[in-house]
Amino acid sequence: MTLPELSKHFFRHEYGRLVASLSRRVGLQHLEAAEDAVQCALMKAVEAWTTTGKPSNPSAWLYRVAYNELLGELRRRTGRRRILERSAGELTGDPAEGPSASFAGEMQDDLLRMLFACCDDAIPEESQMALALKTLCGFSSQEIAYRLFTSEANVYKRLSRARSRLRKNPPLLDELTGDEYSARLPAVKKTLYLLFTEGYLSSHARMATRRELCEEAIRLTSILANHPVGETPETFALLALMHLHLARMTARQDHTGGLLLLEEQDRTLWDHHGIHIGLKWLERSAQGDVFSRYHAEAGIAAEHCLAPSFQETRWGKVVECYELLEQAAPSALHRMNRAVAVAEWQGPASGLSILDDFVPPTWLAGSYLWAAVLADLHGRCGNAQVAQSYRDKALEAAPTPAVRELLERRLADTSTR
Repeated sequence: MTLPELSKHFFRHEYGRLVASLSRRVGLQHLEAAEDAVQCALMKAVEAWTTTGKPSNPSAWLYRVAYNELLGELRRRTGRRRILERSAGELTGDPAEGPSASFAGEMQDDLLRMLFACCDDAIPEESQMALALKTLCGFSSQEIAYRLFTSEANVYKRLSRARSRLRKNPPLLDELTGDEYSARLPAVKKTLYLLFTEGYLSSHARMATRRELCEEAIRLTSILANHPVGETPETFALLALMHLHLARMTARQDHTGGLLLLEEQDRTLWDHHGIHIGLKWLERSAQGDVFSRYHAEAGIAAEHCLAPSFQETRWGKVVECYELLEQAAPSALHRMNRAVAVAEWQGPASGLSILDDFVPPTWLAGSYLWAAVLADLHGRCGNAQVAQSYRDKALEAAPTPAVRELLERRLADTSTR
């Protein structure tokens, strides 16, 4: 097994689960030691499995190696007495099978429970997101910076602050109260949303999409939606959004792995069973008076899934959803996307008028998204010189080769659309 294969098939699935399981055993004050132990186990797996082959139970192999590495490190740091007395038998059992994943009255998944621990409301939200994405989702600092529209330097600072908080005031994972779960629920959902988003459009240079991340986000969100803590219309809407997007994922790439525009996709490849599941969750989310950003985004996804073709999309309904999205979660990004939808509905000049005299925040103004939208709209309005200027900026700022290729094709001759 090669390193890329290990990363694809095990790192994303096992890294967060192992960190969560080990941290639950030794306490979150030892989170960094748990991370180091898991990374060491993965490196040993590359070395051992390349020569001897993958074991019959690779998850148990990884857990056992990471467990022994962590235990050895903690013994070296503090001596046997302190760790063994604190753990009182937790660390003396056989680690081969890993800890039980069933806890009466608690979240039924160590990883999800750890997400709640990372989303401590005493930690700034930006630091919560960075910690959860890094520690439990296996994101690199570059990926986190891309998703949070910030710099890698800021990511390192946020991680440092969050880990410092957990070292000084480590929560007991088995003793979070219902109120604490509820207070942290919004941040947990936002983390799951970002996890899915990275899978749907990856910032990785060699992978345009990562289906395994989308599926893991759906798995965790499904656990949340079926638990009293997370059984809310907002969670149902988030799960609907994920299913509706995943149902179209196969058609988003061509035979070479390149990204396809929505209007280029073969809709016969869409997973209609997945669309049905998404619509069912969207129906459940209509309970009560709550309307969240996830409701609006799921509504947009539903309009695309139900449209017979790109041209027959109910763009007026899509615009309405974007207007509701801006009300529920004001953002310059949502205004930009509304302008795109208006351009499809009423023409590029109408779309461009929404962005007239609008000064985007720095994080958006410097992104490829802003430049690409303006290049498209100006090109379709016949403003060739302005369009070319924005096109150059968009291509320069493209985060991955796949995105750059998509932009080159999309912006090649926008005046003919």
